[in-house]
Amino acid sequence: MQFQHLTDEPERVRLWSLREDALVETGSDDSLLVFTRWGDIEIDDPSPVVREWLYRMSLGPVSLENLLPPRPDNHHRPVEDDPEYDRVQNVLSKLGSCVVHSLGLADMGGPLLSAVPISRKATFQLPRIDADHPVRLSRFAAMRASDGEVVLESPLARHRVVFHRSLATRVIGSLGKATTVADLAPALDVAEALVADIVTYVAAVGMIVFSENGGSAPTARFAEDSDPSLMVWSHSDLLFHSRSKLSRPDAPRHAMYPRGDKVPPPPAVKPLPDGPRYPLYKPVLAEIVAADPKFTEVVENRRSFRKFARRPLSAQRLGELLFRSARIRSVRPAEGGGVSYAVSDRPYPSTANLHELELYLTLDRCTDLPRGIYHYDPLGHALTLIDTSPDKVGELLDDAKAATGAIQRPPALITMTARMGRLSWMYNGIAYATTLRHVGVLQQTLYLVATAMGLAPCALSVGDIEVSDSAFLLQWPSEVTVGGFVVGLRPEW
Repeated sequence: MQFQHLTDEPERVRLWSLREDALVETGSDDSLLVFTRWGDIEIDDPSPVVREWLYRMSLGPVSLENLLPPRPDNHHRPVEDDPEYDRVQNVLSKLGSCVVHSLGLADMGGPLLSAVPISRKATFQLPRIDADHPVRLSRFAAMRASDGEVVLESPLARHRVVFHRSLATRVIGSLGKATTVADLAPALDVAEALVADIVTYVAAVGMIVFSENGGSAPTARFAEDSDPSLMVWSHSDLLFHSRSKLSRPDAPRHAMYPRGDKVPPPPAVKPLPDGPRYPLYKPVLAEIVAADPKFTEVVENRRSFRKFARRPLSAQRLGELLFRSARIRSVRPAEGGGVSYAVSDRPYPSTANLHELELYLTLDRCTDLPRGIYHYDPLGHALTLIDTSPDKVGELLDDAKAATGAIQRPPALITMTARMGRLSWMYNGIAYATTLRHVGVLQQTLYLVATAMGLAPCALSVGDIEVSDSAFLLQWPSEVTVGGFVVGLRPEW
C-alpha cells in the first residue's frame, strides 16, 4: 500500500481505525491477535509503536504522525522517512480489509468522512486526480441517512463511505453530472485541495468514475455507461442482489433476532378479517394419491396457460388446489433469541418454518362462491369475503389479464402478500430476498398441484401494488404484495 501524505492548505489529516467488530488482544507469546469477522490475524513481534497504534485504532480514528517518536533534533520529517513506517505498512497490509480509512481536518474535531470496508477483498489506494480531468459519481452509487449521518453505497464497491460532516456531503452530492475539481471548488466556495482530497477518498473505493476521453466536462464519456456487463443492471437491481446475499460480509449468516427484545414475534397465523366465511372442500389425500399421475409426468407436463375455458372454476377444485398447496398441517412452538414463538408446517417449505406469505383470492367465475375478493385462512381452510366492489375486482383481474397477455380475465387470481415482520424479526438484511424465494417455491408448488389436477395455471410477477394494497386492506409496509398466480380450466382447443 502506498501512503499519500496530505499537506496542502487547509491542513488535512489522514486517519486510520479498525472496524468496530475487530478486537485486539495480546497473545501468550506477547504477539498481538486481531480478531475479525473474516478470521484471526496474528501480528508477530510488534514494536511498541505498532502495539500502541493498533490499540488506539481499535478505539477510533488515529493519525500515524501522532504516534511516531519525535526526532532528537525536533525537525519535521515526512512519515515515510521514519523507520517505523515500514513496520506499520506491513501491519496494514496484513490487516487489509479490517482497516477504516478516514479524512480529517487538523483544526476540526473528528473526521470528514470514513471509508469502511464491507468485504474481505476490500483494498484502499488513494489515486492521483488531475484537477482538470472530468469526474462523476458512479450511477450505481446512492446516498442514504443512517444513524444521524449520510452513507454512500454502491454494489460495485467493497467499502461504504460514511460522511461525518456536511462539507463532504456537499462535495460528493455535487458530482451528479460530469465536472472537474477545478470547477467544483469555486462553485462550492471550498479550497480546491480539500475538494480534491474528498473526491480522492471516494474515488479510492470505486464510487467516482473518470472520463475516458478527457476533454471538457460536457463532452466527457465514462466507461461504466457503455460497459456491456453493467448496462444490463439497474442500480436498484444490482444493489439488491449484492446486499441480499449471504456471501456479503455485512450480511447475516444465520438467524440474528435483531428485534427479539424489542418487538414480539408476529403470530404464525394472521388474524382473520371480518366478512362472510366460506369453508372450502377438503379432499381425501389417499384418494388423490391413487388418482394422481406420476411425479415425473407432472413435472414434464407443467406449463403456463394464458387462455382459459369459458366454463367457471368450481369451488371444489379451488378448495382442493389450496388444500394441497398452502394449508396449515400443524402449528407448533419454537424458541430462539430468548423468545418463544409459533411456527407452522405447510405443503411448501419456508425458512425456519416462519411462513410469512398470505394468500388473497380475486374470483371472477367460480361456482358456489360470489364474485369478489377473499382472504384465505390456511389453518381453517376457508375463505373470508372482504370486498365485492366491481371496480376493485375488475382492476385486479384486468391487471392479471395484462400480465399474462390474455384477451380474457382469468377465472381466479391468487395474490401473495408477505407479513414482513415474520422474517425481519429473525433475519436482518435478507428478509425481503428470502420472501421472494418463498414466492417462487409457492408458485412452483401451485404449478405442480394444478398440473396434476388438470387445471390451467400461470405464475405472475407483482402487478399494481397500490391497487392490491387497497383492495386487500393491507397495512403497508407491514404487509406487502409480492407475487401472483392465476388458475382456471384448460381451454377447449
